[in-house]
Amino acid sequence: MAGDFPEKAVHGGKVRELKRLFGRDFLDVSASMNPFVPQVGADFSRADLSMYPDDSYAELKKIIACVFSRNIDEICLGNGSVELIRVYCHTILSRGDVAQIDPHTFAEYGLSAELAGASVLSRESPSGKTPAVRFICNPNNPTGILFFRNDMLAELDACTVAGTQLFVDEAFMDLSEPEDSITDVRSENLFVMRSLTKSFAVPGIRFGFGFGSPDLIEKIETARTPWTINAFAEYYAKLAFAHYHELRDSAKQIAIEREWYYTRLDALGLSYDRSSVNYLLIHLNRNATSFTRAMIDKGILVRDCTSFGLPECIRVSVGSREQNVRVLEEISSCLR
Repeated sequence: MAGDFPEKAVHGGKVRELKRLFGRDFLDVSASMNPFVPQVGADFSRADLSMYPDDSYAELKKIIACVFSRNIDEICLGNGSVELIRVYCHTILSRGDVAQIDPHTFAEYGLSAELAGASVLSRESPSGKTPAVRFICNPNNPTGILFFRNDMLAELDACTVAGTQLFVDEAFMDLSEPEDSITDVRSENLFVMRSLTKSFAVPGIRFGFGFGSPDLIEKIETARTPWTINAFAEYYAKLAFAHYHELRDSAKQIAIEREWYYTRLDALGLSYDRSSVNYLLIHLNRNATSFTRAMIDKGILVRDCTSFGLPECIRVSVGSREQNVRVLEEISSCLR
């Protein structure tokens, strides 16, 4: 049994753990948070802890429905994106199914599919069996590469013809090119997931949401843990959606810093993927784990991409100019 059980996925954002181990503060650019966050101004003392949350979250769903022009019965909520991925897989997949996940991308898709009893294959290694689900992260993590809307619609058409469900993770879309989103598309074969974690830089809140057909949403809402959105997260989310439009300004500022970053990486002779979002995949042409450890000694936490199947790459988040200057100075130092 133990030998058949999948291994836990590896994630970044380990600044608290490393602070405890090393006894020092770190600049964390391993977790890709929005550096130009809208000012929500939440006073958490106003969150009502005296009652259970309304497990239908009708009021919050109504707010989301207005922002995205969707119906309430097309919206589900989760305790972060990962819960939605897990619940979706347990809802859609059965033992013996195939999930199609192309490398290199977020590990939770594969883990959740395997926990649901499915096998995971990429497009490059076909099994001869029609995939039950195809997962796409858009923009992709860790490359930052964006699939345009027309490309995604073509993928959806292909999945529909094949009888495959399409799961699209748009967790970073608000910090990229929202016009390429497909949250407005209604299809029995489509589920689109979003998150507040990255766009509002609130990983501690744990709040994800998704869009799908009413039938799929009803199943997901039934399968998820009751009261999964706690009172603090619900309170914050209601306030954050009032500022959702301000994320366009965040994306514009990130784009300016990203272009600045490219110029400095070119000067260092480093190659990289041209990202559409607030993180960059940098090709080191050397062992990423050793390099990540050297950066820790400099007080900076970067994302070792070995777990993505990219053992000579790191991912760094695009931050403020001051942060970016410091990170590049230490990258240059560690390259010597």
